[in-house]
Amino acid sequence: MASKPQKTLSLKAPEYYLNRELSLLEFNRRVQALANDNVLPLLERLFFLCTASSNMDEFFEIRVAGLKHQVRFGGTNGPDHLSPESQLSLISEQAHKLVQEQYNILQDTLLPLLKKEGINLLMSKNWNARQRTWVKGYFARELLPMLSPITLDPAHPFPQVLNKSLNFIIQLEGKDAFGRNSGFAVVQAPRALPRIIKFPNSTSSKHGQHNFVLLSSIIFKHAGDLFPGMKVRGCYQFRITRNADLIVEDDQVNDLMEVIEGQLTTRRFARAVRIEVQEDCPEELVDFLLKQFNLDENDVYQVNGPVNLHRLMEIYSEVKRKDLKYPSFSPSIPVRLSRTTDIFETIKKGDIALYHPFQSFNVIVNLLEQAAEDPNVLAVKQTLYRTGDDSSIVNALIKAALNGKEVTVVIELRARFDEEENIDIATELQEAGAHVSYGVVGHKTHSKMLLILRREGKQLKRYVHLGTGNYHTHTALLYTDYSFITSDTALTDDVQKVFQQLTAMGKPGKLHKLLQAPFTLHNTMLKNIKREIAWAARGKTARIIVKVNSLVEPQIIEELYEASRAGVRIDLIVRGICCLRPGVPGVSDNITVRSVLGRFLEHSRLYYFHNNGNYQLFCSSADWMDRNFFRRVEVCFPIEDKSIRKRIYKEGLLNYLADNTQSWLLQPDGSYLRNNSGIAKPRAAQTMLLEQYCGKGKRTKIS
Repeated sequence: MASKPQKTLSLKAPEYYLNRELSLLEFNRRVQALANDNVLPLLERLFFLCTASSNMDEFFEIRVAGLKHQVRFGGTNGPDHLSPESQLSLISEQAHKLVQEQYNILQDTLLPLLKKEGINLLMSKNWNARQRTWVKGYFARELLPMLSPITLDPAHPFPQVLNKSLNFIIQLEGKDAFGRNSGFAVVQAPRALPRIIKFPNSTSSKHGQHNFVLLSSIIFKHAGDLFPGMKVRGCYQFRITRNADLIVEDDQVNDLMEVIEGQLTTRRFARAVRIEVQEDCPEELVDFLLKQFNLDENDVYQVNGPVNLHRLMEIYSEVKRKDLKYPSFSPSIPVRLSRTTDIFETIKKGDIALYHPFQSFNVIVNLLEQAAEDPNVLAVKQTLYRTGDDSSIVNALIKAALNGKEVTVVIELRARFDEEENIDIATELQEAGAHVSYGVVGHKTHSKMLLILRREGKQLKRYVHLGTGNYHTHTALLYTDYSFITSDTALTDDVQKVFQQLTAMGKPGKLHKLLQAPFTLHNTMLKNIKREIAWAARGKTARIIVKVNSLVEPQIIEELYEASRAGVRIDLIVRGICCLRPGVPGVSDNITVRSVLGRFLEHSRLYYFHNNGNYQLFCSSADWMDRNFFRRVEVCFPIEDKSIRKRIYKEGLLNYLADNTQSWLLQPDGSYLRNNSGIAKPRAAQTMLLEQYCGKGKRTKIS
């Protein structure tokens, strides 16, 4: 039934757009809520708390740092029309609440529950005689020789403090060795030592006793040993977070690697954006520290516990308690792949789609390793964004190059926080004889593509892998992503053209099936939304389902509002940032937005358009953000095989829309409500997929 005509209004009005930064804080609030979810295994709850702390670090290093930069040098307001100053004020208010909640969860809930399980984080007041003796020896043996306490005076200015390092501000009383009155001192914790240390010879229990001590507790207890003849009146932890974004000016770059290497050196001492201090640190010391780092009172976070909660992840790693963690699982392999030794013959018989981590990423590794050894393979081309340490993907590329294949790798040096590792990988590949390029200055290469060229008789045959996630074997066990493997002539030709563009910088020509950012992806998505609007105007069923990590781009949001007003049913599955405001009368009545958080990080990008029953389904490396559409090289590929398309539609979209245990619904005011209806049968999308692909019988089907 055709929708009624809508009155004219401006869909660009700022009240229809949620603030990007506050939406990101809301995402972290949801992650943090999992630490308080008593249904989850205890150590997994600790894991989520540590993750929330790490997320906040990056939020300040990048997002808050960016806003502070705009305040100093100017910047434009977003679709919500909030100024950088207003955003920083709202962020401070929300972030302080979140940090307070983090430490409340730790102190009031998780530590007492861990103690019941024989897992103890012992403060100095709780050490027994044996533990005190051991700590004293550890301090004398491991710490004292490495510490360089600095008493502050004209000859000893305030030291440089590394980004996110552990430090102590100390109040002293009495005269030093030269008869001068003491005042303040700074002690920097050695970076080479662990922040969480396990006591040896823990007593036994049913599961084994695990007693841990913080490095900060050891330094606190023995701070007096660092200043003989003086009295320590107070010793307080603090940590500085600095701007960690790298800025590369396009018109000033001659050698991208050289520029990034230079910026990596300065990142550790860039402008401070936040300070965390111990809760009981006196006001005079807090003010002193704020002055040293040119910060104000909104930038200080006083915490009841270690200043870096992410370090508690060491407890998660150290304690081998299966009963306190998620059950282990083994990713499955499709039957037709498990019964073949020639993956190329299998690909020629039909496209392959894999859903990680439920299906094994080793299929992709094996494909590349087979290509490296196969004498018929002539060339391998691949994009790399993040790969991880000692990557089997990188090792296979090196082997292929050493075996005489023409190996071309487009590696993105600006992958945030992986820059140094990617520089090392680029150097290794070049030394093995691979052709390495760094993508396009001004546009990050974020697409996930692998092209293998193989001689088969008198023909050259191309095989392609396209993915929604990185070539990273570790995160392939933690993130949900789709892999697509094909020998389709049109699609492989498109991929070859994109590689030629990335290395030769020429125009790729018209692509047959691939959509590419920054060229065709944005316009095609707008056209597809308009097509659904046209179907709705003709009284036909019109529907859009999109699954992305973030939805920010204002033109797309405005067109989705138009579609909602026209009667198109729109379901958005957005894990993190969402600037669209659903449920606004007359604007977004037909739009729902949900976020699914669980054991695995939702990372796949899927776009579905009903198209009057002849529906289209795309997989992509791109979120619906300005940067993905306009400042990154991304690819989006259609799923044309009917059985694969039906399967992805059911398991990757409808399955998540039916989730009523791990999903959160976005409200018109920008808050999220947990979708855990007591009426419906409990259903968790990720659990269903684990049962379907990794269960003993593997019989469960997504209906």
